[in-house]
Amino acid sequence: MKIVVLDGYTENPGDLSWAPLEALGEVTVYDRTSYVEDPIIAERIGDAEIVVMNKTPISKETIDKCPNMKAIAVLATGYNVVDYNYAKEKGIPVMNVPTYGTASVSQFSIALLLEICHHIGHHSKSVHDGNWATNKDWCYWDYPLIELEGKTIGIIGFGRIGQAEGRIAKALGMNVLAYDLYPNDSGKAIAEYVDLDTLLSKSDVISLHCNLTPENTGMINKENIAKMKDGVILINNARGQLINEQDVADALNSGKIGAAGLDVVYTEPIKADNPLLKAKNCIITPHISWAPKESRQRIMDITANNVKSFLDGNPVNVVNK
Repeated sequence: MKIVVLDGYTENPGDLSWAPLEALGEVTVYDRTSYVEDPIIAERIGDAEIVVMNKTPISKETIDKCPNMKAIAVLATGYNVVDYNYAKEKGIPVMNVPTYGTASVSQFSIALLLEICHHIGHHSKSVHDGNWATNKDWCYWDYPLIELEGKTIGIIGFGRIGQAEGRIAKALGMNVLAYDLYPNDSGKAIAEYVDLDTLLSKSDVISLHCNLTPENTGMINKENIAKMKDGVILINNARGQLINEQDVADALNSGKIGAAGLDVVYTEPIKADNPLLKAKNCIITPHISWAPKESRQRIMDITANNVKSFLDGNPVNVVNK
């Protein structure tokens, strides 16, 4: 069985092993192929039966050029870069990794929030630059510092990751509101479920953990920002397309949004003209919430199990049944 990995570098830059996949067949790994439609994708797949990819698109055209393709394994939860409906027509299961980053992504969202509250990176750099050694006072701070106890965090999307963030927020003494289309008992033990408008109006911090759908694309826009408290903190390490970037930049520059912590943007890598790059009080990190080694090892293990289950005739985590 021939297995090709089209863009393996972000999953495994050298600190993991491809052995779990190599135990299942003849594996060829490319660090990078293309993140846009390109003939090289089909060329590299060749006669491989199993395609493993993360962000390299698998289109109808690529599928038609690779008649030996029998399964597609995505090294991620999202699979929008695969034409999974056409793959279904061709009898090709598309398998994803549905749960791997609950701990790392929820931890990162809180890290963004704490950085906004304390500006630890800035103040450490200030000390190393000599500003404390020459300061006339015994301490100083360059930004307002924020205590979270007693404040309200509103979490939009209260699945595994949202609930994990909610538990951390409660441990910090915060009140937790949640908006989700499918409230459940585990969520009710952590948060008060409310409608979206209530969450927007009552939250000191708004954190996004929802899946991207046509209905919620651009949901953090001028209209919904107007419903928020003045000076609200916005956290997004879910999907960049959930926010209207120009509207958020405008709100940051006006002070309506006090600060934002973002690990995702609409187009990745970020474009040089993204308005958020010049917005006030905006922390942007390069989509790394998912990337601790422990999290990536789970991706590797689950992906290998997905491939093995397909080879055994009982595929799991199939998104296009």
